[in-house]
Amino acid sequence: MDYKILDNGRICSKGYAMLGKDTKFTPFEFTRHAIGDNDILIKILYAGICHSDVHTAKGEWGATVYPCVPGHEIAGEVIAVGKNVNKFKVGDYAGVGCMINSCGECEACKRSQEQFCENGKTIYTYNSKDIFHNNEITYGGYSNNIVVSEKFAVCVPKDAPLEKVAPLLCAGITTYSPLKFSKIKEGSLVAIAGFGGLGMMAVKYAIKMGAKVSVFARNENKKNDALAMGVSSFYTSTDKDVVKERFDLIISTIPTPYDPSVYLDLIKFGGEMAIVGLPPVEYKIGIKINDLIHKAGKRVYGSLIGGIAETQEMLDFSLKNKIYPETELITPQEIDKAYENLTSGKAKFRYVIDMTKE
Repeated sequence: MDYKILDNGRICSKGYAMLGKDTKFTPFEFTRHAIGDNDILIKILYAGICHSDVHTAKGEWGATVYPCVPGHEIAGEVIAVGKNVNKFKVGDYAGVGCMINSCGECEACKRSQEQFCENGKTIYTYNSKDIFHNNEITYGGYSNNIVVSEKFAVCVPKDAPLEKVAPLLCAGITTYSPLKFSKIKEGSLVAIAGFGGLGMMAVKYAIKMGAKVSVFARNENKKNDALAMGVSSFYTSTDKDVVKERFDLIISTIPTPYDPSVYLDLIKFGGEMAIVGLPPVEYKIGIKINDLIHKAGKRVYGSLIGGIAETQEMLDFSLKNKIYPETELITPQEIDKAYENLTSGKAKFRYVIDMTKE
């Protein structure tokens, strides 16, 4: 048996936690709730590092409960199943993304948009109060296992590259969803603002969907990478006199303060701007009402990950077309350095923790 169960049914777990916003990651032992009749226990093999992890661990998105074990890009092997589980069997591979439960009863949940649960019962993978399990705080994927309802796990083929599957469960769905929502197709003109982990995934999906893709970046450090991926134009300016193209969709993946209004002039009439990047909460980004009125005929919307059904669709699409993030495997002992590189802009690829290297 790859896991230990206490007398009360709880699962023993160990991971890596921040004990406070100014601390470093440290080994941390804890327990997870018992395996319910509809739950599966996953041995975590790989956990991606998302910029959201950094913001949360450092207390930049409001109240973080410490100890905090981040990680919502999880891929691993099913090692136990509840008696009513039929979606998975022991030995299967499974993935877990940003949420692990919701009410299942409201209109949003019935449409598999569980992230927008109208009853406010979306339970996120970490730093979230789990109202379905005695209000305990959830701990994420920087750990050796996780217990989750089979409804909130996605099926992963046995021949899939698990280290690249893990980041798809946040970075993948976050960028795939707005492209589908805005009905991007062959010949669409799409621009991606920000060319980090999210931006690279958005570029790959948009190109595979047949779009002509441009990138807006703060410098030319990754220009060659973008061009090699098939990007048609690479801009370090949003000056409308410099950028002659006008786009059907602009996806902003920018995780730092900026002015979204500068992109409105670059959107076609009837076009859209999707905002998926989320800066620290103390920063306010906004669009002037005057701009919205005088530049009407364009839509600006926010997009939050995607529902479970769409996440499975994204994963199937990614595997079929071999669309994966550029990843760099690290050990748990290198998490602090990875965070430092992410916050300083030195990270070139998506960091993925090999959780077998404890």
